[in-house]
Amino acid sequence: MKHVERPLALTNNAHDRAVEHRRDAEWMRRQWSSPETRALLVVGSDIEVDADHRLPRWVAASEAPPGEKYLLGIDEHGNSRFAVHALDERPGATYGGLRELGLAAGDEEASWLCHAVALAQWHAAHGHCARCGEPTVVEAGGAERRCPADGSLHFPRVDPAVIVLVTDDHDRALMGRQAQWPEGRFSTLAGFVEPGESAEQAVCREVAEEAGVEVIDISLVATQPWPFPSSLMIGARARVEGEQVPRPDGEELVDVRWFTRSELEQAVANETVMVPGPISISRWLIDGWFGGELPDNRAGWR
Repeated sequence: MKHVERPLALTNNAHDRAVEHRRDAEWMRRQWSSPETRALLVVGSDIEVDADHRLPRWVAASEAPPGEKYLLGIDEHGNSRFAVHALDERPGATYGGLRELGLAAGDEEASWLCHAVALAQWHAAHGHCARCGEPTVVEAGGAERRCPADGSLHFPRVDPAVIVLVTDDHDRALMGRQAQWPEGRFSTLAGFVEPGESAEQAVCREVAEEAGVEVIDISLVATQPWPFPSSLMIGARARVEGEQVPRPDGEELVDVRWFTRSELEQAVANETVMVPGPISISRWLIDGWFGGELPDNRAGWR
């Protein structure tokens, strides 16, 4: 069956990140003082939202609480947008995660949210110099951290990971369940790319390690930023040749099986199988193979 591809969440808009202004301290000061500037308020990996509409709440810079400031960019009207990384939630405020907000927001809004959460996650984990251990400070509008002790610069980290929809000669899809997931949760196979390894090599290795089958005809089809906390998901398709019986490794996966379209549709309908939520590239791959969106009332867990 021909793959049917719907738009992939978090990838359909690229906002102006104002890279040329990041090192201009005076420009940054003026923008932060402008009444037209707006900021997202981030605590951990959550964003403050409008309690009535469950949409991200952009506040004037003057209303923002104390916290590290990161430049996100310039909007279509020429106004600056920032993220403020606060230590604590504001009393009475409501917060939401990117998984839910990314679905409700439009493409442009989702791009801002993804950028803000990814920066906040990285800064939270890199407050000290990896060379000497001294506390670092924010530089270049949040695009770097600098160590005042040894002068070294540290840049946001992105961890590439492959995620693959494997099919066989009968056009069945291979899906697995991780040990920590509740019974019934299944997804496509995934794993991080190791040092000195290509994405295609990672697909072969991960599928062989986790499911015990050998894949061929690997094609990389899409990528998706996934700041949970810092991944770039590299979506792929591959197939196995012949009658290969998958076997879970017992560590990463405790169950792995082939699904026909009718088997998966029925299992999802009667709630014996739960597939990933529609924001994820794993669900995008599954729906593409299925030929449309699976009717899943319990989707959204990943």
